[in-house]
Amino acid sequence: MGEQNTRFGILLMIATTIVFAAQDGISRHLASEYNVLMIVMIRYWFFAAFVITVAGRKAGGVRAAAATAQPLLQAFRAVLLVAEICVMILGFTLLGLIEVHAVFACYPLLIAALSGPVLGEHVGWRRWAAIGLGFIGVTIILEPGFAVFQPAAVVPLAAALMFALYGLLTRFAARKDSAATSFFWTGTVGSVAMTAVGMWFWEPMTTPDWGWMGILCIAGALGHWTLIKCYEVAEASAVQPFAYLQLVFASAIGITVFSETIRMNVAIGAGLIVAAGLFTLWRQRKVR
Repeated sequence: MGEQNTRFGILLMIATTIVFAAQDGISRHLASEYNVLMIVMIRYWFFAAFVITVAGRKAGGVRAAAATAQPLLQAFRAVLLVAEICVMILGFTLLGLIEVHAVFACYPLLIAALSGPVLGEHVGWRRWAAIGLGFIGVTIILEPGFAVFQPAAVVPLAAALMFALYGLLTRFAARKDSAATSFFWTGTVGSVAMTAVGMWFWEPMTTPDWGWMGILCIAGALGHWTLIKCYEVAEASAVQPFAYLQLVFASAIGITVFSETIRMNVAIGAGLIVAAGLFTLWRQRKVR
């Protein structure tokens, strides 16, 4: 039964990476035509409606899902994630899907590096060596010292750092709150925060792009649902390595849809980051 669940969990994780890669492709298209803040705001309206619907169908309803002993932490998590999404999509318009995802792939290494100071977890020398290798990979991708260093190259690194901190704070929040409560706060507070900012950047959208916006909203909700189900049926350590497939699928969309190319330094750097990340996950599992 456990083996079956793990296999199903892996399939769900692969499905999640495909959905999220498609979501990133649509986000890149829309953000090249309209303001990033407006795109994320509309997406979050749908996300908030989704989490409220999910909460309403569970025992205790919305009141139970919203109940938390750490409202400031939950609100900060939600705002951090929505800010990270804005930064990530901005990166797509500046650098393209391939380079952004290649750098962003280092976020599990950042989580491992920060788990000591933030959560008080022990990080051994092997994992520190893997983290160091991963950041050599990031350096190879960013190419500091070659020609003029692009400030835009720091954008996906900032997104990775924000997402890593969000991941750590989610783990910290889980010590007192359920996953359902964290999910509820992520959608609702994120929507309120995004509306407060995004409403000032409203632009008229064409009918075909409203269609893409609808698909983006559905993909966002579907991706979160498959991810939640994935972690329900299988251990995180068993399915997490397959999350790196998002880099592969996003790169495929970048090449086929947006005519992006994979530069040699990006391929080498991404390879080092993924190898270091997989080693870190394996080491974490072995230590447990």
